[in-house]
Amino acid sequence: MDGVADLVGQVSDGLWTWVLVPLVVGVALYLTIRSGVAQLRWIPEMFRTIGERSTRDAGGRPQSISAFQAFTLSAASRVGVGNIAGVGTAIAVGGAGAVLWMWLMAFLVSASSLFESSLAQLFKVRTDGAFRGGPAYYIERGLGSRRAAVLFAVILVACFPFAFNSLQANTFAQTVVGVSGGDAAPAWVPWLVGASVALLTGLVIFGGLHRIARVSQATMPLVAVVYLLVGLVVVAMHADRLPATVAAIVTEAWGGSQVAGATLGTIIMTGVRRGMFSNEAGLGSVPNAAGTAAVTHPVKQGLVQTLGVYFDTWLVCSITAFIILVPGPDLTDAPRGVHLTQTALADTLGSWTGVLLAVIIFLLAFTSILGNYYYGESNLRYISGRRSTLQTFRALVVVVVLAGSVASADLVWDLADGLMAVMALINLVAVLLLSRLGLALVRDYGEQRRAGLDPVFTRDRLPAGVTGVECWEDEESVRGGRPGRAAEPVGGGG
Repeated sequence: MDGVADLVGQVSDGLWTWVLVPLVVGVALYLTIRSGVAQLRWIPEMFRTIGERSTRDAGGRPQSISAFQAFTLSAASRVGVGNIAGVGTAIAVGGAGAVLWMWLMAFLVSASSLFESSLAQLFKVRTDGAFRGGPAYYIERGLGSRRAAVLFAVILVACFPFAFNSLQANTFAQTVVGVSGGDAAPAWVPWLVGASVALLTGLVIFGGLHRIARVSQATMPLVAVVYLLVGLVVVAMHADRLPATVAAIVTEAWGGSQVAGATLGTIIMTGVRRGMFSNEAGLGSVPNAAGTAAVTHPVKQGLVQTLGVYFDTWLVCSITAFIILVPGPDLTDAPRGVHLTQTALADTLGSWTGVLLAVIIFLLAFTSILGNYYYGESNLRYISGRRSTLQTFRALVVVVVLAGSVASADLVWDLADGLMAVMALINLVAVLLLSRLGLALVRDYGEQRRAGLDPVFTRDRLPAGVTGVECWEDEESVRGGRPGRAAEPVGGGG
C-alpha cells in the first residue's frame, strides 16, 4: 500500500508542478486583465446579487433554487475539512508563508470562478422542474465536444463524491480518534464514525437536490459562524502575537523558512494546491451548483460564486491559519492534517475544544459530503438519466463514506490532488476557449448596471452564430413566466 501511495503522490506532484500551476496562473491572469479586474471592481455587486430570490414560473413556484441556496450548496463543498485540515497541511509543509500564497491565489483565481460560473448559467438546461449546468454542459454545448464533456463528468464523479468524500470522512474520523485517546483509541472508533456519517448521508442524498439545498442552507451559515467565533477568541487571547504572526506570513512566503525548512517552490506550490482544494476556483466543481440557480443574468451567479471564493479563503481559511499560528507553534516535523488545529485549540482554550472541533468538523464534513455528492449526481445525470444508475451511485457514495473513514490519510490526500489536477486541466482549457462568450456576458452585465438597470439577459444579446444555449429565450421566460417588460431600474451602477 505504501508503494501505491508513493506512486500516486509522485504523479500528483508532477501534474501540479509542471502542468496545472502554470495553467491556473496563466488563465486567471488573462481573465483578470480582459475583464478589467471585475472580481475586485464588482465586490459590492456580489453582496447585492446574493440576496435575490429565485425567479418564479407562471404558477408562482420557484423555477429552481435561489442565488443564496446555490451559494450555500457550493459553500457546503468549499467550506469543509480543506479549511481546517487543508490549511493545517499547508502550514505543516510550507510554513506560515504558504498562507500568503493562498490569499494571493484566491484573488487571482476568483476571475476564473466568475467566468466558469457565468458560463454554467449560460449553458444550463431545464430538467425535472429545476435547472442543471456545469462544465460538462458548456464543454458539449459551447465547444461541441461530447467526448471531452463525458471525460470531465467521469473524472468529477471519481473525484468529488468518491475521493473527496473519502477525505471528508477520513478527517472527521481522525478527529474523533484524537478526542477518544489518539493511538490508544479503540480500533472500532473509525468504523463507528464511518457508519454513522454514511447513514446520515444516505438519509439526505436519497431526497434529491431540494433536500440537499435545504440542509446546506440551514447548516452551513451556523457552523461557519461558530467556527469563526472560536477563531476570534483564540486570536484575541494571543492578540500580542498577531503582528508577529502577520509578519511571519509575509516574510516566510518568499522562502528561507528555518522553522518549516521549506523552499520557495514548496511554499508556493503548497499554498496554491491547498488553496485551490479549499476554494475550488477554476476547478470545475462550483459551476455545477452555479448552474442550478434561477437568476435573471448569468453573471449574477458568477458574482455570487466569486464571493464564495473570498468567503472561503480570506475568511474561513484565514481563521484556521491564525488559530494555528498565533500561539507560536513549533512547526518542525509538524504532522499533516487536522492535528495542528486540534493542538492549537487545546493549548489555548483547553482539552474540551477537542469535542467542539469534532462537532464543527462533523458538520463541515457532512455538508461537504452533500455538496460533493450533488456535483457527482449532476454529472452522472449528464452521462446517464437512468434511475437505476442514480440509485446505485447513491448507494456507492454511502459505502465510500464508510470506507474513507478507515483509509490511509496520505493516500486519500494524494489521490484527491491528482484527480483534482486532471479536472482543473480540462475545465480551464474549456473556460479559456469560451472566454469570448464569458467576456460578452461580463460586458453586457456592466452596460446594464451602468444604465442603472437590474440586468436581464436573453440569448439574442450574444454574438451572432452562438449555438447550444437552451434557456434565456426571452424576458418572459427569464423573469419566470411574467409578461416581458423592460429591465427594471435599480439604484447605483457597476
